Amino acid sequence: MTSKEKMKKTSEEKRTPEQEKKQASESDFEEVAEAAEVQGDEKEIPEAAESEEDSMTVKYMRLLADFQNFKKRTAKERDDICQYANENIMTELLQVLDNFERALEHDCLDDKYRDGMEMIFRQLTDVLQKAGLKEIEALGEDFDPNFHNAVMTEDNPDYESGKVSDVMQKGYTLNNKVIRPSMVKVNN
Repeated sequence: MTSKEKMKKTSEEKRTPEQEKKQASESDFEEVAEAAEVQGDEKEIPEAAESEEDSMTVKYMRLLADFQNFKKRTAKERDDICQYANENIMTELLQVLDNFERALEHDCLDDKYRDGMEMIFRQLTDVLQKAGLKEIEALGEDFDPNFHNAVMTEDNPDYESGKVSDVMQKGYTLNNKVIRPSMVKVNN
């Protein structure tokens, strides 16, 4: 190997990827120009450049569409996370809400104490409703397995067949998503 060939080889090794792309595109252009000279057709070069430009435009449009889809998908995921971030704490608070209701069902000798407990209960339910919690209406409604969990059946003349005749545990939705179905008795 001569010293000239060694210098050329080391200069080729030190090239950046941008320089390699530039050289590759220049060599492609030179090949097209040589082919046009051989054929004697001067229109060949602009068509090749035009087709390369078209292919780059198509690639750009596809990349842009992919990026827009990515943005939409991440925005939807972010909205879902924000909307249902409170789901775990809400399910835990439902137990507190149930216990409050059970406590208020019992008689109390001190009316002021009972009034205070009812005020706290109303305040808690108002806060939960503002956060998107909604009670599932069940008593007297048609049985819907999406919202109700039938644990018993009974023959009750007050209700039609297939209607919910008793609610054993209230069900709730959070932002229109069922987080706990109602536990119900269904009339035969």
